[in-house]
Amino acid sequence: MSIGHVAIIGLGLIGGSVGLAIQRFLPGVVTSGHDADPDVRRRATELGLVAQMHDTAAEAVAGADLVILCVPVGAMGAAAAAMLPGLRPDTIISDVGGSKVTVTQALQAALPGRCIIPAHPVAGTENSGPEAGFATLFQQRWCIVTPPADAPADKVAELVALWEALGALVECMDAAHHDMVLAVTSHIPHLIAYTIVGTASDLEQVTRSEVIKFSAGGFRDFTRIAASDPTMWRDVFLNNRDAVLGMLDTFLTDLALMREAIRAGDGQTMFDLFTRTRSVRRSIVAFGQDDARPDFGRSDHGKGG
Repeated sequence: MSIGHVAIIGLGLIGGSVGLAIQRFLPGVVTSGHDADPDVRRRATELGLVAQMHDTAAEAVAGADLVILCVPVGAMGAAAAAMLPGLRPDTIISDVGGSKVTVTQALQAALPGRCIIPAHPVAGTENSGPEAGFATLFQQRWCIVTPPADAPADKVAELVALWEALGALVECMDAAHHDMVLAVTSHIPHLIAYTIVGTASDLEQVTRSEVIKFSAGGFRDFTRIAASDPTMWRDVFLNNRDAVLGMLDTFLTDLALMREAIRAGDGQTMFDLFTRTRSVRRSIVAFGQDDARPDFGRSDHGKGG
């Protein structure tokens, strides 16, 4: 791998974890960073998330072989424009955003003619901010790389090699396909979690203390997802709107069918669906993407993705 200097713009959970992972697993690679928030820059410096902290994005990217934008997807264009004065012409520009079509368009508009290779590490926790980062976040988690058709093959290979060195499993796919897949596996589940937790909070028949006190596993797991960064997820839904709406329509159709099965007392339909979904869960565990233990292998002090 020929990448010797990585600049990280945005030092929250993902950006901080990238910085820490590079320092642990690629100790010969120089890391520099910038965050628009002075307080985040101060805390990131204290935590040692990058080797060199800078007050401007342009300073942070000077001399970098690779820049990874770790900002909300709605801020990608502005962040790219801010760093443009410091970029080398041959620097690889990548990101970690949860939607890829609109991010690719925003980066190409802000940085015409540059080598832009978007990516999405499918990893994270419900925590946010520089203190939330940790070096092993990407171990055995997927990172999806979505190179445009004209991306140089050698540059794509360098980016893939970096993510693999950080412990990720890498797959390349088209940006639009990524957005459709992630709408199913991530975006709709988050939307459901935010909605059901909001519904429980709004119920007048029960008190908030009862919702908290009697939270069984299902609702408790929803609250973990619903605690995710609100700015990041607002931007994901706005920027992956078409794919989310398409999958949401499919989900609402399936939900209506289940509603009718309950109304009609159709136990066989419910049993068939529950049996099919149980096998999906077992496949996820067998593939190593979660833990079969009752607590999913997540202790009170652990960090689940």
